[in-house]
Order: sequence, then structure tokens, then C-alpha cells
Amino acid sequence: MNIQIQDLLNFLDGSSSRFHASLQIRSRLEAAGFKYLDEAEAFNLKKGGKYYICRQDTAVIAFVVGLDPLAKSGFNIAASHIDSPSLKLKPQSIKVDHGTLTCGVEVYGGPIISTWIDRELSMAGKVLIQDKKGCRSEYVDIKTPLAIIPNAAIHLNREINKGFEYNKQSQLPAILSVKESSGNPIWSLIATQIGCKESDIVEVELYLYDPQPASLIGIEGEMVSSQGLDNLAMTHAILSALIATKKPRQTAVGVFYDHEEIGSQTPQGANSSLLTELLERLCLCQSSSREDFYLALRHSFLISADMAHAYHPSYKEKYDPDYTPYMNKGPVIKLNANHRYASTTESALRFVQLCKEAKVPYQKFIIRSDMPCGSTVGPIVAAQLGLNTVDIGNAIWAMHSIRETGGILDHGYLISALEKYFV
Repeated sequence: MNIQIQDLLNFLDGSSSRFHASLQIRSRLEAAGFKYLDEAEAFNLKKGGKYYICRQDTAVIAFVVGLDPLAKSGFNIAASHIDSPSLKLKPQSIKVDHGTLTCGVEVYGGPIISTWIDRELSMAGKVLIQDKKGCRSEYVDIKTPLAIIPNAAIHLNREINKGFEYNKQSQLPAILSVKESSGNPIWSLIATQIGCKESDIVEVELYLYDPQPASLIGIEGEMVSSQGLDNLAMTHAILSALIATKKPRQTAVGVFYDHEEIGSQTPQGANSSLLTELLERLCLCQSSSREDFYLALRHSFLISADMAHAYHPSYKEKYDPDYTPYMNKGPVIKLNANHRYASTTESALRFVQLCKEAKVPYQKFIIRSDMPCGSTVGPIVAAQLGLNTVDIGNAIWAMHSIRETGGILDHGYLISALEKYFV
């Protein structure tokens, strides 16, 4: 196993929630010499300097200031998102029903719900603690299996193999225990892990997740299986390439949005002021003219990186035979006539040239003409800033399942292409 893939596995295992993914990004940036900037304070930047910001404890933008003036060179931007479809706990919905302790959930995004059933689940997220010093945020990851959402036996639900829709309110509550208990066992677990009193916990934001480690599968270990490949694998690729960047001519920017899976319309999502503010502030550090900001945008480029759909031999009718991507055959350029993807002929060509420079293969994907198309942060940011944008991603199976599968060669290919981009 090469170093890049082992590092990807470590990143996936450490990203049990989007809060933890953000923590990992920031930790790796700090270790690589990036300096944290507080959005509430004035920026003081140096050419060649490495910096990052974090908004609402999740979204991160990191950048390396280029040697050339922004008004003439612009920004080389790559963007992904750190959230994945999941089940969010309703902490006030803990109930005991004939000795069975359950907790209700909300569905976050669009998961394949059946993949969450009959599987060992743990929980992770953010906790607000009130003590003598005030209110503070803590992050928890229980790690060990503590919950399950069991199916009804086939004897009680004879139609389950003919297709079954789970009722999100009544059939998805997670079972935490069949042992008599008092109080709030979730609060007790959190208090034990953090080292505080249960009474100090004032609010929580907790999500269920699959604690099984990311792993390599296949006869030669040529595939990776994990929760959250969409879109933590793209996040890891961008982060790895950005960290490797040394004194670029153009300012290199890595954007790691939150809340893509629920529409991006939050302060830390793509449909916010986050990137616009940051880019304008970078320009204002070099020039007092707002005109230079607009000039910089016209010289900029965006790579929107989100996963693509790999050919699945059991569902071959779901693909356009002329635009079908395959696992381990290179990054995928995603195209759509209705601009659900932001790629254009010009932007696609630029990414093709990057792949050729990096000596890596590439593919193209267009959804079947009789099927609807998903989307990414690409069209949102492209429309907000008028950026020339390409939508790309690596091909995986079972997107939005609790366990997704991708190719290890593709990950290395994309990092190589992004390293050429950020130079």
C-alpha cells in the first residue's frame, strides 16, 4: 500500500462526522505550516504565505499566496465538501418501550436508508458544555458500536424483498439498549468521554456513523471501501495537493464546504458569501481597488471535485454506453446540457491538459438522456463569481450508501493532476 492511500484511509477513519473532518483538515494544515486567520480580524498576508480560515466550526478555506499580482494572475481554486448523508440523533426523543431504549433520528441529506439497517453504528458530533468559564464546544466520537436499527423479520414483513420504504419517524429510531437504565445514557457516555458532569451538557449535535474502518478490498486490494468517500476522498485529494504546493505563481486555494448534501444554503455552504468574501479580502490585501478583485476573478479557474458514478455491471442499463466511467481509469469530467454540472468545452479542455501534463488518464460522464442528473457546488460557485469551472470526480459505486467503493489508482491520479494545477 502506498503512502497516499494509507493516508486516505487514516483521513476517512478520522472523519466520523463533518466536525471531525474539519478538525483533521485544520490539523494537517497547521502541521504543514499554514497559519489560521480569524475572519473577525484584519488580514496581513505575505507572498508565498500559507493561511486558512474556518467558518462555523466546519467549512475551511486554505490558500497559498501566489508570487504574481492577483489582478493579473487570479486564483487557481479547487472545491469539495466535507458532509455526507447520515442520520442525526434527536436527543430529546430517547424513550423506553417495554425495556427497549430507543432514540429517534432525522435523515440528513439523501442516504440509501436500507444500508443503515442491521449494522453496528456509533455516534459522533459536537457538544456544548457550560461550566464556570462559560460555554465551549467539544467534539465527541464514541468509536465503539452502541446502536442498531434492526429490520423486522421477513416472517413479519413478507414484502421486504419486493421493495420497502422505511417510515423515517417510526421505523428508524436507533436501539441503544435492552437493559433497564435510568437518566440519559447518551449524556452519560458524552460526559465520560469529555470528562465533565452530565449537568454541564447544554446542547448536542450528534450523528450516527459506521465505525468499521475504511479498508482495501479486491483480489489485489485495488479498491477502497468506506463510509463518506463522497466527498471526503475529493477533500483529501485537494488537501494533499495544496499542502504539497511550494510558492506558486498563481494563488492556490482549496475550499472545503459544508452542507452540500442539504442544498448548500447555509453560512458555511457554497451558496453563501464565504468564498466571495475571502477572495475579495485577499485582493484588498494587495490593492485598494475593487476593480482588481474583478480582474482577478476573470483570470481565475475553479475545479469542483465531487464523486462520479462508476460502471456497475449489474445495472448496465443505468448508463449511457458512450459516456460510462470505469473505476481506476482516471478522473471523470462531468458534463450536462442543463448545467447541473458547470463544465464547459473550454473548462473541460483545461482539465484534460492538466491530466496530460500529469500523465494520468481521464474519462467523461454524461447521464442517460432519460434520467435526471445530480449536481455539485460547481454550478453554484460558478454562477456567484462568474468563474470558468469544470466539474470532475472519481468514479465510485453505491454513492450515498453507508459504504461506498472506489478505486485506489484514481485517487493517486487526481492528486497528481491537482499538484500540476496548483504549481
